[in-house]
Amino acid sequence: MASGDRSDFLSTLPGGLIGWGLPIAAMLLAIGVPHPVKTWVWVIALIWMGAACLWNAHRCKRRHCFWTGPFFFVMALAVLAYGYGLVDLRSQGWKWLGAVIGIGAWAIAAITEREGRYR
Repeated sequence: MASGDRSDFLSTLPGGLIGWGLPIAAMLLAIGVPHPVKTWVWVIALIWMGAACLWNAHRCKRRHCFWTGPFFFVMALAVLAYGYGLVDLRSQGWKWLGAVIGIGAWAIAAITEREGRYR
């Protein structure tokens, strides 16, 4: 994928900062903040990133965008469930969730990017 593709908003510096940089920064800054603030910062950030991915998928048709968007929505539900005690991940739950979010998004992008675009 050429970085000059205008249809891929998230591959531009402003798009990447808006779609990924701000929500990731918010999640990192909220690590030391107690529930419910941390929970809602993470949920909003994940929904933001999921929406950005799906919006970008509609524009550029990259396969990984179609997969990472729903992944972030599912992870937002997992964060909400853990934050409100519906799922017990013990004391390391936030670390586990962060690892699954980061590694999962990377793996989805790495695997599906090889498939290119939907026609």
